[in-house]
Amino acid sequence: MNSTVLFLAAGSGQRMQGSVADKALALLAGRTAMAHCIDAFVHAGLAETVVIVYRDTAQKAALQTAIAPLLPECGDVIWVAGGRERQDSAWNALLALPDDSDYVYIHDVARPCIHPESLKALQLAVERDGAAALAHPVADTIKRIAHANELRSVNLEDLDRSRLWAMETPQAFKTESIRAAYQRVRDNHWTITDDTAAAAAIGLKTTLVPNPFPNPKLTTAIDIEYIETILRRSAGSR
Repeated sequence: MNSTVLFLAAGSGQRMQGSVADKALALLAGRTAMAHCIDAFVHAGLAETVVIVYRDTAQKAALQTAIAPLLPECGDVIWVAGGRERQDSAWNALLALPDDSDYVYIHDVARPCIHPESLKALQLAVERDGAAALAHPVADTIKRIAHANELRSVNLEDLDRSRLWAMETPQAFKTESIRAAYQRVRDNHWTITDDTAAAAAIGLKTTLVPNPFPNPKLTTAIDIEYIETILRRSAGSR
């Protein structure tokens, strides 16, 4: 089975408030976030073909420099210009996949702590079921409100925490299935925030793979120290 890893690196990182200029190029525990991501997939044996979605030519050049030491361990590397939104970038990349790609792993490079063992578990699930995603059960009590911007003196609706899961990346699919799913999303002008939502659009069920390793997303400046701590510990355990 041939697999392709699709790295989404074109995000703007506005919520970082200038603490890092580019999340994909952020130096974390001595390496860029992009390099940490690729290294994990190399260790998992899943870097046969790599597709990197970039924002502009300047970022592409910087990413090429950042990952150059890892390229001898990867297969083919395909560069794809990103789109306006995440789903547009994913679509652009899906169109660029090799014809012999059986499975695709879609990963946000803002999650540089992804562990090779988690990737191996994801591989088993997607090759068995056709669609799988890393996730973890929600630990906090979650409430729902009627209107997003009305917070004062509101009714709080309880949700069953045992049925709530926080989604992570990568999310993995049979290539032909996720292409069809994104085509459906585009045809209907729907807005989605992750790839399992596209899968659901064509009735494709997803297997959840509980991730025992921390896999936080670099979203705001406060995340940097925590992520660096995880990366240092992870490097010492490999």
